[in-house]
Amino acid sequence: MKSILIKPTINFHRLYSIWLLAFAFVLGIQAQRPAAPRVPRVVSPEVYADNKVTFRLYSNEATSVTLSGDWMADGVNQALIKNDTGLWTITIGPLKPEFYNYYYTVDGVRAIDPSNPRILRDGSRYSSALYVPGAESDVYAIKDVPHGTVSKVWYDSPSLDLYRRMYVYTPAGYENSSDKYPVLYLLHGGGGDEDQWTTLARATYIMDNLISSGKAKPMIVVMTNGNANQTSAVTDLPDVTDKNISGAGGGMSEAFPNSIVKDVIPYIEKHYRVLSNKENRAIAGLSMGALQTQITSVNNPGLFDYTGVFSIGIQMEFGDLTNSLIKAYDSNLDKIKQSGYKLFYVGVGKDDFVYEGVQLLREKLDEHNFDYFYRETSGGHTWANWRIYLSEFAPMLFK
Repeated sequence: MKSILIKPTINFHRLYSIWLLAFAFVLGIQAQRPAAPRVPRVVSPEVYADNKVTFRLYSNEATSVTLSGDWMADGVNQALIKNDTGLWTITIGPLKPEFYNYYYTVDGVRAIDPSNPRILRDGSRYSSALYVPGAESDVYAIKDVPHGTVSKVWYDSPSLDLYRRMYVYTPAGYENSSDKYPVLYLLHGGGGDEDQWTTLARATYIMDNLISSGKAKPMIVVMTNGNANQTSAVTDLPDVTDKNISGAGGGMSEAFPNSIVKDVIPYIEKHYRVLSNKENRAIAGLSMGALQTQITSVNNPGLFDYTGVFSIGIQMEFGDLTNSLIKAYDSNLDKIKQSGYKLFYVGVGKDDFVYEGVQLLREKLDEHNFDYFYRETSGGHTWANWRIYLSEFAPMLFK
């Protein structure tokens, strides 16, 4: 019996007609939709050769746009002007060379610059970044030099009953070397976390540039989270309602300074090639971190040869914590002198709200005939000053 092969008959003309009808139907739907508004390409910020800067924001619907930047005094802002296309613009300056942060306020709502991909986070606050090149900001620039490595390291902290994270900077060449290195423990300010020094202060680029130019010795820099109730920056954790990370806190107590001594330093000296003696240990911090620096350093005579206190002193409004710190100074400054130390660095801006507290600290140091280095700059409680202090402090270490 022969098999019969039946070939299907395909009406290509009919299929083509159906396709045309479907295509026309889709075009009809698209034609009924309103066209998406064309948003013009906006360049912002634009830095000119004379260091003037133009900021731009496109918003046809906004009724008010202002600019706030850390080159301005607290609470000051400047209004942008809207043209007939919906483009808001302001030109300011010239600004001195620096690494700034800024943000817009659009109809009362804080906003980053959508045309600027450089975004900074300070705790829960977000801003846009502005780099103005020049001699003063050269140490913050990314240059063609050997760069160190920043590792995000998790460590056990029994004293805080937490598993926590810190950033560890190892200088260029560490991985291929058998050398041992000195260590700087660098503490952040209130509202920040372990990311603050690298993101807002550009600390790793500062260290790269200082080390590559021979101005600072190669060193390890340890930056951990100074909020004693946090495991790490909340941006990196899936559950921000966890009791341990529900917000910054525990920084204004002795809990975190104790954990530096009991948890952080032992971990670093076990897992990294370090010179584990006071001659090769330094500690420094800004604002809240400067308070923690004082508590850690003064309560542990003989642990550090180098201490850096940036923008905080003896603040009387801290109550019991201040009284405890004063007692520690009175009890231990002579012990620190007897054990020997190399540097006690104090830095503050003339317009800083903690200025009076820094002068009280100086009076206490003078009362004990305790030698220290004092650096007074213009401006207030700003990253511009803290970058200056780090850039000056690091070359003075481990000499």
